[in-house]
Amino acid sequence: MNTMLTMLAAAAPVASGWTAHTLWLRRRLNVARRDPLTGLRTRDAFTRRAAAVLRDSRAVVVLADVDRFKRINDTFGHTAGDSLLKATADRLAHHVGRSGVAGRLGGDEFAAVLIDDHGTAADMLAVLHGVLARPVDGQDPAVHTTVSLGWVRAADFPGDDLSALLRRADEAMYAAKQSSAGTRRAGLGRLLATVTGRRAGRSGARTDAPVVEVVA
Repeated sequence: MNTMLTMLAAAAPVASGWTAHTLWLRRRLNVARRDPLTGLRTRDAFTRRAAAVLRDSRAVVVLADVDRFKRINDTFGHTAGDSLLKATADRLAHHVGRSGVAGRLGGDEFAAVLIDDHGTAADMLAVLHGVLARPVDGQDPAVHTTVSLGWVRAADFPGDDLSALLRRADEAMYAAKQSSAGTRRAGLGRLLATVTGRRAGRSGARTDAPVVEVVA
């Protein structure tokens, strides 16, 4: 018995060390999966979580792009621009809630997958559009802009994976931005013809692509 207790006592520091090391690795991995400015998931981390959320038939995919962001940076400086991005991220994450996921895809572009419990996605996103347009707390009230939102209900395209759904949301977002509509739902038309997944108007896209059908 004494021998067993001695062995366990000797092993305890090793076990404790491995536990601490495992916790450290988990913390480091979590940091690596978060955008350092906004705290949202990075593109890869968002993709992994979003794929799981999309198993719910009520899932809605949203793409958000800050309007006239370059003007904010040029006029008020990058610190003001960073504050605007951080506020946008915080508000988006709050609106999506724990059942969904939000991520920063890069620059001033964000994505989310949320669960539409009551079939009221259009109303929910209209509210979100207004929230995202509010001035940033603690900043000059002039440091604000709107955010164009494109969205798609995953159940409308059961054969589409996350990448295809994001492309549809991207097309709808671009249409909303061009028309100053604020939000736009992807219609049931074909996806725009693209090269390397880029829609018309973005680098790498075809110039002879058909116009996507969208509905408000």
